[in-house]
Amino acid sequence: MNIYTKTGDKGKTSLIGGRVHKDDSRVEAYGTIDELNSFVGQAIHQLDNQLFQDLKQELVTIQHELFDCGSDLAFAREDHPYKVNGEMIQVLENRVDIYMKEAPPIERFILPGGTPAASTLHICRTITRRAERLVVTVMQQHKINESVLQYLNRLSDYFFAAARVANAREQISDVEYIRSAKVFRSAQKKNDEQA
Repeated sequence: MNIYTKTGDKGKTSLIGGRVHKDDSRVEAYGTIDELNSFVGQAIHQLDNQLFQDLKQELVTIQHELFDCGSDLAFAREDHPYKVNGEMIQVLENRVDIYMKEAPPIERFILPGGTPAASTLHICRTITRRAERLVVTVMQQHKINESVLQYLNRLSDYFFAAARVANAREQISDVEYIRSAKVFRSAQKKNDEQA
């Protein structure tokens, strides 16, 4: 089987239900999600099997879910079932809460970096933010599954929390941005202020 079809040689590609230019906003969005997926694969490779078995399994699941996001964006028609749903978003929220409790408390912005895996997870976070912005553009032009946008929003938080855990388990300290104000509050402080 040949992987080249030559059907894109004139600058167009296929969506499910139609053809569009390769710089179409939907193609930009799911292409960026594909780029993100590649960096997730790199992060998986950089994580120690014993120390990060839980995280590695989650990241493989996220790779499948990123394909789901791309699939939901690749429909030119609106009469189809979507794959991304609220349950997937809830799982991300739960994992973010767990990882933020596991990592040391922070009060200020931190610099992306640390271990190779943590650095890659920060790259994943920033690509996720770019994908999110591109999906917002798509939403202004087409009817799409809005859960994709919500999923990407939570996913960027997940990658932030996962990067911090990747450093914490390797006993590498995050580096605070020296000119940052205190922007994060502890859960205890939040509870005290709400009481």
